[in-house]
Amino acid sequence: MQRTGRTSVGKFFRDVGFRWAGWPADSKNGWSSSWYEGDYEAIFSSTDFRSANAYEDSPWFLPDFYKVLYHRFPDSKFILFTRDADEWFQSMMKHSGGDVVGDNRIHCKIYRRELEFFDLLLSGHLSEEIYRLHNTEVIDFFRRHAPESLYSARLEDPDKWKRLGEFLGVQVLEGYKSHENPSKR
Repeated sequence: MQRTGRTSVGKFFRDVGFRWAGWPADSKNGWSSSWYEGDYEAIFSSTDFRSANAYEDSPWFLPDFYKVLYHRFPDSKFILFTRDADEWFQSMMKHSGGDVVGDNRIHCKIYRRELEFFDLLLSGHLSEEIYRLHNTEVIDFFRRHAPESLYSARLEDPDKWKRLGEFLGVQVLEGYKSHENPSKR
């Protein structure tokens, strides 16, 4: 989900030589809108999708899309970085000043509360519950279907990049760090 190191993962992909597609490709191709409309073929048939071999940001984290990806590309590997839910929520608030980032319709769909989202968001509880639920659903899905296909780590883990490299079968330089797009203090 947002504010869980996605941009840093994209930098990691580029640094270790993967052909990466992230937010710029989503913005150019309208992948999040295609996800919202259920038009997955528009995503999978795009030149940017077909020319990449590593993906981060939208639409990959959107609700249940990992299931579509897993069944469509069963030999793929998936990455889930987690962090304390309260810290995640505070990072979301700092990043956007409390405003919705991106398309409001899609954003509300992500958080599964199209009608009540904005009222509950102000209370600070909805986002934390949805964040924990999302992480639990992803971990449970891969535990049941393909435990070897998911790498999950805490965002705070100092060895996450080394372990991610091992999971992906790529060399990671000692002391490698990636922290893109940090929260504004």
